[in-house]
Amino acid sequence: MNLTPSELERYHRQMMLPNFGEAAQKRLKSATVLVTGVGGLGGTSALYLAVAGVGRLILVRGGDLRLDDMNRQVLMTNDWVGKPRVFKARETLQAINPDIRVEAVHDYVTKENVDSLVQSADIAVDCAHNFTERNLLNEACVRWQKPMVEAAMDGMEAYLTTIIPGVTPCLSCLFPEKPDWNQRGFSVIGAVSGTLACLSALEVIKLITKFSQPLLSQLLTIDLMRMVFAKRNSYHDPSCLVCGSSPCSENS
Repeated sequence: MNLTPSELERYHRQMMLPNFGEAAQKRLKSATVLVTGVGGLGGTSALYLAVAGVGRLILVRGGDLRLDDMNRQVLMTNDWVGKPRVFKARETLQAINPDIRVEAVHDYVTKENVDSLVQSADIAVDCAHNFTERNLLNEACVRWQKPMVEAAMDGMEAYLTTIIPGVTPCLSCLFPEKPDWNQRGFSVIGAVSGTLACLSALEVIKLITKFSQPLLSQLLTIDLMRMVFAKRNSYHDPSCLVCGSSPCSENS
């Protein structure tokens, strides 16, 4: 896809980066990214993907906006409380960057819709608020051989990794026993979810443009209470029920 004069101006600063340029920007324009759980994490990640010039975003989130969402969900406005947040997210992103396409799916990730959602995208960003949706997305990405950026936070702690089927361990390898996660009562400062969201958007941009190396077979753990960032090698379980038959690279 060629870039329009307005796009060349809009993205000029990032195209100045070494190994980026117009070629990388065209790859962003041609890409479709699926973002699940469009809240403080997914919504902010979608924001930075939108301003970076990802050509098509598919936003998936059921439920309505609540007042206690407003400390972190930067795509929302106070007058939207009680309404489906995913539609406001689309409206905000489209207003910020009219050169991209934004689609809103007012639903949660389910067994019935996950395959069609994953097949519609080049990359998925997993920001769902529960492990039921996360597991469904992980399984579908492995099934359809689609990369997935996995990001989650609770309180002042967070983790991030990039999963490529056949290359890296999958989410089930990382968490064979699912964490006990209170999806409605977790504590959060908006800046924490925003920090992780920016990092997850960077992982997507790296994957699409190939201008830099993403987190492959590594789990980035973040303790923002102490400002400690650590990278840990992740383990591919050959007996994993989701990706056990995939010949992952040795560095996993």
